[in-house]
Amino acid sequence: MTTLTLNTGHPMPQLGYGTYKIAPEDTVRAVRLALDAGYRHIDTAQMYGNEAEVGEAIATSGIPRDEIFLTTKLNNTNHRAEDARSSFAQSLEDLRTDYVDLFLIHWPLPTLYGGDFLSTWKVLEEFFADGRARAIGVSNFLPEHLDVLLEGSETVPAVNQIEIHPYFTNEASRRANADAGIITQAWSPLGRGAVLDDPAIVEIAERRGITPAQAVLAWHVGRGDVVIPKSVTKERIVSNMDIFDVALSDQDYEIITALDRGEDGRQGSDPRTMDRL
Repeated sequence: MTTLTLNTGHPMPQLGYGTYKIAPEDTVRAVRLALDAGYRHIDTAQMYGNEAEVGEAIATSGIPRDEIFLTTKLNNTNHRAEDARSSFAQSLEDLRTDYVDLFLIHWPLPTLYGGDFLSTWKVLEEFFADGRARAIGVSNFLPEHLDVLLEGSETVPAVNQIEIHPYFTNEASRRANADAGIITQAWSPLGRGAVLDDPAIVEIAERRGITPAQAVLAWHVGRGDVVIPKSVTKERIVSNMDIFDVALSDQDYEIITALDRGEDGRQGSDPRTMDRL
């Protein structure tokens, strides 16, 4: 397992386990499977409704807390200062920890709250200052949203978690992140499964003797991004970890990157208009 160094100096495992759309009743088992397989980076969110179960899985795993990199995210309903403070305290309680390794604003919501996500960011700076968040960052922020934070605050986000997969390579955001010293983290790294049947990816996988998912995850990791695939199947959880010895050629990278469809490839919400609470 490789790690990347955040701008705080803290290491972050390059492969994590995502818990999006894992039902609470399935979460403890799924996270324990991931931890047993060797994952030490777990990603959840207030919005997912499974923080308590993630916390239970970690607390009962027998793995020391400081060996696990834990991320959660601020719900869209909690951008106002007092809501952010109270919900963060609740997240820590639910997660059974006195700190998280990374806390993110989940969406910028530029059409809500008067378009003021900067004041929300300043509340996250409080959590960073008092040590309850070892690092803070954002999710789904476009370059223009990042500019607001960079110009209006003194803390550069450690991470920007954005949609990236072969059909939506999101290069403008990746470049903006890199220019600011922000690590890019890819959510939906397998394109919600849509890319796994692509003939070009299948051909690379067959030629390399790996699965299409391993080919795509190796592409992400080789480009220097953090990835958080999700599965509740033990075999896939284990298989998704087995990517760090995959040797893609330069041509393989070019073939996969060329699958990009621009905005037509986006599967999630557009951060410019996303306003769901």
